[in-house]
Amino acid sequence: MKNFVMGGLMAVLAVFAGAQTLAPSPEPTASSAARTGIIDTERTRIRAERSKLDAGFLAEDAVCYRKFLVNSCLGDVDARRREAMADLRRQEISLNDEERRIKGADQIRRTEEKSSPEKQQEAADRRAKAVEDYQSRIEREQKKQQDQATVRSGEQASSKASADRLKANQEKAVARSDREGKAAEEARKFNERQKEAQERRARHEQEQLKRTKPAAQSLPMPQ
Repeated sequence: MKNFVMGGLMAVLAVFAGAQTLAPSPEPTASSAARTGIIDTERTRIRAERSKLDAGFLAEDAVCYRKFLVNSCLGDVDARRREAMADLRRQEISLNDEERRIKGADQIRRTEEKSSPEKQQEAADRRAKAVEDYQSRIEREQKKQQDQATVRSGEQASSKASADRLKANQEKAVARSDREGKAAEEARKFNERQKEAQERRARHEQEQLKRTKPAAQSLPMPQ
């Protein structure tokens, strides 16, 4: 019965595989998913069957311990246990082989899709678009940097012009202050010279007056 079930499973999987080989589906992953689902279902059944057999054989072991020929009874149970477990293991191996075959076929299909002219052209278009986008970003970044450099250059030129005007105004203010200081000094010196000249004239006039003043007449002798 177990072999019949396993044979039926393999037949179903073979039908899926043949259908995919002879008439590829527009969505080839659908049949792969279906076969993978059947394999998962069978694995679940095998696990449940193994648990059920383990429980049954343990119960038989317990019965053997109540019999007179314990070892002979246990040997019979162990032989049937090994046979049943080996059969389940063979089923698991078949499922694993089928799963690997499905995965290998899917990998081949994906590789073939990637290597098809349409896929190659799509990949080339994506690469060209990526290169175009990258070049566009580079050009935008370069223009942004140039604009920033132009703005900085203008700001520097304006700042330099302002600094030059400020320096020129400061130099003019210093020159004007120097001129005013010199003019004030010249005026002070001129006033001092004028004052000294006036003082010299005054002294000279006083000296002249002293020299030209007539001598006082002597008083007459008493008679």
